[in-house]
Amino acid sequence: MTTPLAARIAREYGTPCAVIDMDRVERNIARIQAQCAAAGVANRPHIKTHKSPELAKLQIAAGAQGITCQKIGEAEIMAEAGIDNVLISYNLIGEEKMARLAALQAKADMTVAADNPVVVAGLPEAAKQSGRTLSVVVECDTGRKRAGVETPAEAIQLARQIKVSEGLRFAGFMLYPTETGWDEAQRFFDEALAGVRAEGLDAAIVSTGGSPNLKNLGKLKGATEHRPGTYIYNDRMQVAAGVATWDDCALHIYSTVVSRAAPERGILDAGSKTLTSDTGGLDGHGLILEHPEAKIARFAEEHGFLDLSRSNTRPHVGDVVRIVPNHVCVVVNMMDEVVMVRGDEILGTLPVAARGKLR
Repeated sequence: MTTPLAARIAREYGTPCAVIDMDRVERNIARIQAQCAAAGVANRPHIKTHKSPELAKLQIAAGAQGITCQKIGEAEIMAEAGIDNVLISYNLIGEEKMARLAALQAKADMTVAADNPVVVAGLPEAAKQSGRTLSVVVECDTGRKRAGVETPAEAIQLARQIKVSEGLRFAGFMLYPTETGWDEAQRFFDEALAGVRAEGLDAAIVSTGGSPNLKNLGKLKGATEHRPGTYIYNDRMQVAAGVATWDDCALHIYSTVVSRAAPERGILDAGSKTLTSDTGGLDGHGLILEHPEAKIARFAEEHGFLDLSRSNTRPHVGDVVRIVPNHVCVVVNMMDEVVMVRGDEILGTLPVAARGKLR
């Protein structure tokens, strides 16, 4: 059954459409800010989820000390909007990146991450061009096996290189422990911290992440900040991780049922170009709030194939349903704008200003 709000969304904007509930957005911002304060760590939200300077400013107004960006392009959008405390949590390499980083240094207080000597060797050029000292944190792999040095000895050696590099300042460590690997992360950090202190350095920043680790907030002794991103909207993955409820999910995809070719199947107008193929390790591609037993089983580009065999209630052609995505970050990056609502009121649209910033 189509709700009155869903009918208006479909009539005014068409479907599929990304819709954010601003009451839930603001509640999520306030709740996690309070959790960070209670844990004694600063909040440095990752904007990769919403990619909006306006929402970043709401986070900062609520108490966030700054923001995290994954790519320089995202940081440029945020700095242009007047946000001046930015961590880029990604290795930056090449002359083009250094020129852009130098330009950013003129607008904002920048910190960058590095996990290898090649990256560190390139960063002094950005500091030289900007005429400002550049802060660098060493990224540490504590079990997730993505980026990051794998041993405390490597972290200490990289800190030494930063120390002797002209224009650079060793600022501390950046970690993203697995949800169950915080004891391992503590051992890694303690050894690395002792090593840099033996070099006459200290770690002003000890940054942990992300939203699935909100249940471990403040667990790392010595942590100064946390980098959650998805919490502002939440999604099916965060509910599965136990850090959000369905009522905390602030972004829904409104989608129309366009076919019911057989009793146990149907077609949505939201396919892989809307919900993306990232399942997040879950069964199906999203939760349909009106028909939670239904399964979005597979995709074509513009088709979401419904398996209704387990569903006690089944949608009709023309129904507009609301979907909680599996992984909201990648879904938002598919959108030029989102529609904002508050209760049953449509507030207008919000540009996804930093979408598609791959560089």
